Amino acid sequence: MNKKERKILITAAILFLFEILVLWFSSTCPEFAEWYTEHIYRVLTETVGRITGILPFSAAESGLYILILVLLVTFVGSVVRKEKVKWLCHVILMMTFLFLSFVLGCGINYHHVSFSEHSGVTAEGYSEQELAEVCRWLTEKVNEMNDAVERDADGLLRLTCDERDAAVEAMQHLGETYSVLEGYYPRAKKVLLSEILSWQGITGIYSPFTIEANYNRDIAKYNLPFTVCHELSHLRGFMEEQEANFIAFLACTESENREFQYSGYLLGWIYGMNELKILDEEQWREIRGSLEREIERDLQANSEFWKQYEGKIEEISNRINDTYLKANGQEQGVESYNRMVDYIISYYRLQIKNAG
Repeated sequence: MNKKERKILITAAILFLFEILVLWFSSTCPEFAEWYTEHIYRVLTETVGRITGILPFSAAESGLYILILVLLVTFVGSVVRKEKVKWLCHVILMMTFLFLSFVLGCGINYHHVSFSEHSGVTAEGYSEQELAEVCRWLTEKVNEMNDAVERDADGLLRLTCDERDAAVEAMQHLGETYSVLEGYYPRAKKVLLSEILSWQGITGIYSPFTIEANYNRDIAKYNLPFTVCHELSHLRGFMEEQEANFIAFLACTESENREFQYSGYLLGWIYGMNELKILDEEQWREIRGSLEREIERDLQANSEFWKQYEGKIEEISNRINDTYLKANGQEQGVESYNRMVDYIISYYRLQIKNAG
């Protein structure tokens, strides 16, 4: 290893140490994380997010394919020139810069004030009866929305709007109620090779490197509005999955678009009913039987879609995601998505039951 290669590695080591210190400081000082999210991350959304938002394709997806190609070509070149050590040093330095992008575009945000604190809707736990009551309410709402949406020749939900534009409108509308959600939202991007996400069991993904919301364009139509709103919520710094789910639920159900309302209530219903089945299968069966037949077709189509991608790849992806979430302070890992139910029940208590 020559002097130049050692210099590259020392630079990478110093940068990596700085990134770790920033993440540590963010976790021990939530005030700093909140200040960063409000003043620096918002600037990134307004600048980087606007620039990548102009592109009609996903900058993150395109960048990934270009990166893979560049790594392969440069590796072959390093083998031919017998400079593999130099190539490896540059790769390590590049990885530290990518990690810096993660820290600035995502990592710090994990430690700022939660949406729960901003909104006053807290996860306080619930009884089986409360859960069953909320599931009945969600069933009524999704049945009501079922009568207001259009269906295609197969009886599945037909989206008459562009989910990307409608999701921006829904998030901006929600921002009128919760000021922390105010501001600019770029259009989410459909992943061109969405089958890659399908094999991993992923409906959407936020890219901290390009400040982009990306989503799987192949999933069931009823899932699209909720998924896009979920990913857009990350652009307001709310990284925890249960909070992103709850924000998506609010954005959809409080939208003026009936298809978005249907999506929000149906996803809330699915999460709630999954929990109820564990706690009280008898009540679950009773409530399940009151769902409109047309909605069953959407659920069946979704089940058939994911069944074709079940296997080792999905399993490994799920474990990686679980590890990633736990490493970023979400102790329940992938189970944290289900905690949206806690927030829905709290929201029901505060906004629906008390108002009634």
